[in-house]
Amino acid sequence: MTEPTTGRTSLADLTARQLLAGYGKGDFSPLDAVRAVLARIDEVEPRINAFVRVDAEQAVAQAEASAARWRAGEPQGLLDGVPVSVKDALPVAGGPTLRGSLAPPGPGPWDVDAPAAARLREHGAVFLGKTTMPEFGWKGVTDSALSGITRNPHDPARTAGGSSGGSAAAVAAGAGPLSIGTDGGGSVRIPAAFCGVVGLKPTHGRVPLFPPSPFGSIATAGPLARDAADTALLLDVIAGADWRDWSAGPAAGPVAPALADGVKGLRIAYSPSFGGQVAVHPEVAAAVRAAVTRLAGLGAYVEEADPDFADPVAAFHTLWFAGAARVVAALPTERRAALDPGLRETAEQGERYAARDYLAASEVRAVLGHRMARFHLTHDLLVTPALPITAFEAGAEVPKGSGLRRWTGWTPFTYPFNLTGQPALTVPVGTDRAGLPVGLQLVAARHRDDLVLRAAHALEG
Repeated sequence: MTEPTTGRTSLADLTARQLLAGYGKGDFSPLDAVRAVLARIDEVEPRINAFVRVDAEQAVAQAEASAARWRAGEPQGLLDGVPVSVKDALPVAGGPTLRGSLAPPGPGPWDVDAPAAARLREHGAVFLGKTTMPEFGWKGVTDSALSGITRNPHDPARTAGGSSGGSAAAVAAGAGPLSIGTDGGGSVRIPAAFCGVVGLKPTHGRVPLFPPSPFGSIATAGPLARDAADTALLLDVIAGADWRDWSAGPAAGPVAPALADGVKGLRIAYSPSFGGQVAVHPEVAAAVRAAVTRLAGLGAYVEEADPDFADPVAAFHTLWFAGAARVVAALPTERRAALDPGLRETAEQGERYAARDYLAASEVRAVLGHRMARFHLTHDLLVTPALPITAFEAGAEVPKGSGLRRWTGWTPFTYPFNLTGQPALTVPVGTDRAGLPVGLQLVAARHRDDLVLRAAHALEG
């Protein structure tokens, strides 16, 4: 299959907004776009392995229906005809949800959409398929016995990150402009940083989640896209109340219109290393510092300031490992021996925690949330590196020779904000000498998702 183009550009390389504009003008149709994206998947999938399942027949049928709506001048919703993918942690009606595991998923009937998938369907999006993830999303890279290793489009010898690695790799490679991942410790932001795309962990509750995550309220669903404007568009589609998620907040206003407001007058705190707690690679540090300088040049008030909290990794591990134990406990006994050894190890650790340990970790979380709420009384945004490194070798949980034990050792900037439930976004701000993307993280107070998107959009301008 060859990729349809517009001029010299493949339709697979257009943003969702560009596709929608082209549909409206009649320059090309949703069927043209979907065929281009399916051709791109055929081209790149052998190298990057971003999908656990592609349903080309379904995608073409949905694109044909969308094309008919556009011809009639009656597009459906905000994403009619836009190709999208969904991480295989979230149910999409029509096929099983495997969650990166060989464990039998059950008999079906597979007729329920997760809330985010339901919103995509209501807005006319075209479902390409399900993206890869590590087993039950337990780590910050994407490999599993089910689907193998997901690789970085910028260098297939490197990891795409995780646990939403398939989603980030797909978007970066042109295998669909939009994807939905989940983030329980950085799982949207980590692969977005490694793959050079935008990834947003929204305020907890802004995007409803069902079924609930075994990792509790530190996890949420969030959008990945090639730029901030597409990210905002996707957030506006998938946000809002859903009766199945008791913790979801009320419907919030759209964020996309706020992007034009820029950063002029915003008070930005730049924390290059969490007060010296994190060793950041010099090339990462230089790219992030240059981006912060750009924010100041755009009119933001920037100062170097740290949120001044101790690394909450012990509390995060208590909550995360307890969630892993819950996942494993739900599996048949005979299946547990075949689990990813790292997942099995963390689950065994989680089984040793008592209720008082979980409550103590929750108290640490509450104190951290209070500290960050106070911090944002005087700072609209916090800027950090998204990660202290660029993508390392594929197939490893931690960089070889690092001496690190678990993936949390190289993700110190991401998991704290799962504990606090704040919006946190990764935006690409350059590359290292090897051509690997560098990500910058923007964090705002709860319910100020508009601010992180405004700043990301400004940096892209």
